[in-house]
Amino acid sequence: MEWKAHGERQIYTNPWVNLCLVDVEQPDGRRWEHHVVRLRHLAVAAVVSDQREILMMWRHRFITDAWAWELPMGLIEAGEPPEAAAAREVEEETGWRPGPMKPLIYAEPANGITDSQHYVFRADGATHIGPPTEKNESDRIEWIPLDRVRGMIDRREVVSSGSLVGLLYVLMDEAIR
Repeated sequence: MEWKAHGERQIYTNPWVNLCLVDVEQPDGRRWEHHVVRLRHLAVAAVVSDQREILMMWRHRFITDAWAWELPMGLIEAGEPPEAAAAREVEEETGWRPGPMKPLIYAEPANGITDSQHYVFRADGATHIGPPTEKNESDRIEWIPLDRVRGMIDRREVVSSGSLVGLLYVLMDEAIR
């Protein structure tokens, strides 16, 4: 069943997030204002080494006051292709230059409330080019053996949706190979 949108108004905006109220009509005729969070889109990179390790960052997220492992990721700049954003984020956040980016999977992690689009890429291999230029991203950067990733997910050591989607797809790919 399709809902119809009759209009939208912004109630808060800044360069990172727009909070809107959308006048929607449900199939049963009920009409109301639905909150929608409009976000800039995200590029995620799963960088896998020849030794079957994946490049990850140990970081703190203040919103949930929790530490967890994440894949390199970040916002796509205006006019920037998603694969270029993924490669840029790997370099800035880890100091590694990834091999060519290949599309892995596309996801909309919370499409009932936000229009956020996640573009997840895989790169096989990377070259260390120096320390990260983004100094506030993570406490540790490590190459994690792929055979440890499932346990990390089970122990909730990986919780971000962008990381989970990318890691699970890489694990599925590796199992099929």
